[in-house]
Amino acid sequence: MLLKGSCHCGSVRFQVESTHPYPYNLCYCSVCRKTAGGGGYAINLGGKFESLSIDGKEHTSIYLAIIDGQQNPAERHFCKHCASALWIYDPRWPELVHPFASAIDTELPIPPERTHLMLGSKANWVELEPKPNDKCFSEYPEEGIAQWHERLDLNK
Repeated sequence: MLLKGSCHCGSVRFQVESTHPYPYNLCYCSVCRKTAGGGGYAINLGGKFESLSIDGKEHTSIYLAIIDGQQNPAERHFCKHCASALWIYDPRWPELVHPFASAIDTELPIPPERTHLMLGSKANWVELEPKPNDKCFSEYPEEGIAQWHERLDLNK
């Protein structure tokens, strides 16, 4: 599925091919929550890095989070004018890019269930409201984005 996205001010527009477009993974970690969160969490999608096309790349900047005292290599790309979180690129998995669902303008499919992860980092003011089929994890689940789509037969 071709995903088209943009920042709030319109300085950055991008598109990327995604075989994993369902916005199912709600991350409550402090980095996602503070840099991209609405509702206390952020949602990332899966995309093919080689297909990422950016208009206005000169308007982007990168944040490298410090996690447990160490700089994390995951690049959190954002608009340097309006601060919209756009995508994460991690050189440890160079074939992938993870756009934030909040930056996507394309209509996304509604997931049949969601995964709430990093609940150990959830802010106390965030009320967790899982639906009956949702999965909840204190940290990271073993099932990744590709496996989740495959298990639910959503790779069509």
